[in-house]
Amino acid sequence: MTTSTAEAVQFWLLGGLAVIGAVAMVCATKAVYSALFLAVTMIILAVFYIAQGAVFLGVVQVVVYTGAVMMLFLFVLMLVGVDSADSLTETLKGQRSAAIAAGIGFGLVVIGAIGNASVQSGRPEFVGLDEANAGGNVEGLAELIFIKYLWAFELTGALLIIATVGAMVLAHRERFEERQGQRELSIQRFKDGTHVTPMPSPGVYARHNAVDWPARLPDGSPSELSVNPMHRGHRDGEM
Repeated sequence: MTTSTAEAVQFWLLGGLAVIGAVAMVCATKAVYSALFLAVTMIILAVFYIAQGAVFLGVVQVVVYTGAVMMLFLFVLMLVGVDSADSLTETLKGQRSAAIAAGIGFGLVVIGAIGNASVQSGRPEFVGLDEANAGGNVEGLAELIFIKYLWAFELTGALLIIATVGAMVLAHRERFEERQGQRELSIQRFKDGTHVTPMPSPGVYARHNAVDWPARLPDGSPSELSVNPMHRGHRDGEM
């Protein structure tokens, strides 16, 4: 089996972009940029799947992972906000060491899988794409997932559910004091003696209605306190 020129160009071009996106995802200083780079890498992987004849897997990669999971993650980051200082706080002891060990182990598994596929490519039991998709790509994938690798599929689903429940538990914040209303907040501002009236929302009376543009005060000066600390520094304060 030989590789055509078009396949070689596609592999080296898209493969290089996928590696760049993966490295940029890890090296990005902001969580939003990291999520965007990961989405780009997933789309490129979907193109690889479709080019290899796994149409169903490529569509699922785009619709489920890139379109649903990653976009939902991105929207949550944009709405809730994540400060860069939060990532430096180790909430669970030993999680960095465990993550490094898991990354090394995953790399060894990938290397072993690639080596095994390379060795088996010259054996008679290796089948081509046409034979693998003889009964249809969807049917062949369903046979592998729900018959041959059923237990691995079920264990993966259980791990995803455990991870989801764990994320909900870690993100839960218990409120021990009574929630303050508008009256209580106003009284507290008078007691403190600073910013008696509520600050205007970002973008108010400014040239750009965005969350990172400071609002204008009655004297026309920008109010940097109206912008969330996470978004400060994105603009130079130009109004």
